[in-house]
Amino acid sequence: MSRVVFFGLTYRPSRSLMIPMPNETTQPVSHAKVVMWLVITTFLWGGSFVFNKIGFREIPPVTFLFLRFSLATLIMGGVCLRRLRGLNREIFRKGLVIGLALGATNLSFVLGLSGTTVSRAGFLNNLFVLLIPLLCFVFWRERVDRWSLAGIFIAVTGLWQLARGGVEGFNRGDLLSTVCALFIALHIIVVAKILRDEDVYLVSLVQFATVAAIGGLLFVFLPSRPFTIGPVSAGALLYCAVFPTVICFTLQNIYQRYTTPTQAGLIYTLDPVWSMLGGVVLLGERLAGREWLGCGLIFAAVVLPLMVRRFRERRFGIAYRSERIAAEQAAEGD
Repeated sequence: MSRVVFFGLTYRPSRSLMIPMPNETTQPVSHAKVVMWLVITTFLWGGSFVFNKIGFREIPPVTFLFLRFSLATLIMGGVCLRRLRGLNREIFRKGLVIGLALGATNLSFVLGLSGTTVSRAGFLNNLFVLLIPLLCFVFWRERVDRWSLAGIFIAVTGLWQLARGGVEGFNRGDLLSTVCALFIALHIIVVAKILRDEDVYLVSLVQFATVAAIGGLLFVFLPSRPFTIGPVSAGALLYCAVFPTVICFTLQNIYQRYTTPTQAGLIYTLDPVWSMLGGVVLLGERLAGREWLGCGLIFAAVVLPLMVRRFRERRFGIAYRSERIAAEQAAEGD
């Protein structure tokens, strides 16, 4: 089985990652189709920023988090109905650990988004790409390449421009959105470090349930304002539970394996672009000149190291194609 490097993390993808759907075959998948579905995934992710923001108008952020992941857990439970017999202590333990990281990610996400604009939150969340190699250096002394260091420097410059732009400068919501990027990076690292051959659908079921439990505890023990769920907030809640959670997980799990992690990372940088467009078009958000500059610098900081890695991949002919995956699966079955 091939080794995969994901933003500085090297790990072996599990068999369950390689065969995500019961009825899926290993027929060749065109590169255009892979790119199309991954771009759609980023579009749905970007939409979650807008629909969370819309939902917050009636539902408090933490309550929205609780309801979203409760609904997502029920949906994923239906998807995993035939797999539940495979749920064991090891899957539960690993799903719980990953769920704690995902819970911290989503808690900081909703609190950050509630205090800043969709556009700023999208670009700040995307800093996770730069934080992964930095965290790997801190904890495992893995070398940070010079392009990642350059990206970090550019990102700090972008943060400085954001701090000087806008009505409130770099506010509490911006800070929590940056913290969210840290938790996104930790979540990815945890997944890469502890998952091996577990059924990723069952692991996701457990981690969704863990986030729902965290949200439920906060909902019960922390004071929150009264709320009502109208048609608009109900639609926003349904969107966030279904599309950026269950469906995006499935699309990513199916199609990301047919490309390199670096190319997938480049596609995923579209996420803040979609969120920004949604904020401007649907929510009427407007950015000042320094905010545009700050967001642009953060975007460039993330894209620069990925572009360099992608150039090296193309130069050395590195690609993960469906034919290669099918050959590896056939070899493993022998």
